[in-house]
Amino acid sequence: MLGLLVILLLAACNNPFKAKTANPDKPLEVPGSLSDASWDEIVADAQGKTVNIYMWGGSDAINRYIDDYMAPMVKQQYDVTLKRTPMNAPDFINKLQVEKQANKQEGVIDIIWINGENFLTAKQADILYGPFTNQLPNFNDYVDQNDPSILYDFGLATEGYEAPWGKVQFTFAYDSAKVANPPKTFEELLAWTKENPGRFTYPAVQDFTGSAFIRHVLYNETGGYEQYLKEDSTLGDTSKVWEYLNALKPNLWRNGTTYPENLAKLDQLFASGEVWITMGYNEARASNMITDGIFPETTRSFVMESGTIGNTHFLAIPFNAPQKAGALAVINALLSPEAQIAKYNPKQWGEGMAIDVNRLNDVDKQQIAAIDPGVATLPMDVLSKYRLPEISAKHVEQLNEEWLTNVAGR
Repeated sequence: MLGLLVILLLAACNNPFKAKTANPDKPLEVPGSLSDASWDEIVADAQGKTVNIYMWGGSDAINRYIDDYMAPMVKQQYDVTLKRTPMNAPDFINKLQVEKQANKQEGVIDIIWINGENFLTAKQADILYGPFTNQLPNFNDYVDQNDPSILYDFGLATEGYEAPWGKVQFTFAYDSAKVANPPKTFEELLAWTKENPGRFTYPAVQDFTGSAFIRHVLYNETGGYEQYLKEDSTLGDTSKVWEYLNALKPNLWRNGTTYPENLAKLDQLFASGEVWITMGYNEARASNMITDGIFPETTRSFVMESGTIGNTHFLAIPFNAPQKAGALAVINALLSPEAQIAKYNPKQWGEGMAIDVNRLNDVDKQQIAAIDPGVATLPMDVLSKYRLPEISAKHVEQLNEEWLTNVAGR
């Protein structure tokens, strides 16, 4: 009996995932890689920890979803305290790069919200932990792992270093009390701005919405997106893009002498009536803004006849995340049917789900079917018809740099 007791005590001491109460915020010393742990061991290690998620904070609806819905959920399910820190992706990517260069092995960030050029930068700088998605039960059960928009992020293979969080499509919003017939082509948009000077603008390209807007112009002015999807593709001659944007420039808000620094600023201009059209990823944005009392009730949405860009956004774990097990638990919760359906509901957030609806049970499907997407949200069949793919992140970076020289710098 005594020998058995000694063996049991030794096994307990050698269990790297056994909960400790002396300092619950300090990660356990795990020999080897966390990737070798079972899910039960990961959950045990996450218990009692505080997980810090760094993410863009420009949407009240998204912030509420994290603070008021997800934080209580992960506290109940995993006894994890979720804390949100608002920060733009380029800023936290730069912070992690500095820490990598300084060989700082324990940082303060556990989860980051990224995609596109920020993922490209992070992968090139080797500042991400992974691969990890294969360890997430909800990823394995509910995500279509053959979906190209999940396998690739702006043309770059995700390889398990990102977990999909949601799918969005770029839409324009307008005040129907002031704009009877919104422009449906970029040619009509140019004509409309001449007839309504100062009533349109777009964010500077340092903001992801402004960057996306000029990619639409690229597609329109250079013959479509297909040429940019090839692995060895280049941007080529972009002069027509700058010709169009510079023709648009004098008709913009403040005569194009300045641009809103971010989407939040553009939305403020729209809400105050200074501009009559706004834009952004997330097809339910306009409905959410009406519900929140920010946009006028006469706000409606439209897409260009040439289409609008849709993409998937992701969650990743930094290389020096202090609570990697806790991060895995939180990301798994964010991929649960419960969390994804709540996120789809405009009363919470109102954006497309990252999980495959066909993998859900009948009760979940009925719950989705009963959700009202909102008065200003375009039908899913319309959005699907006009959905365009993203191009390589390397093209995005180059296009943004050229805009600074050829448009903002003129």
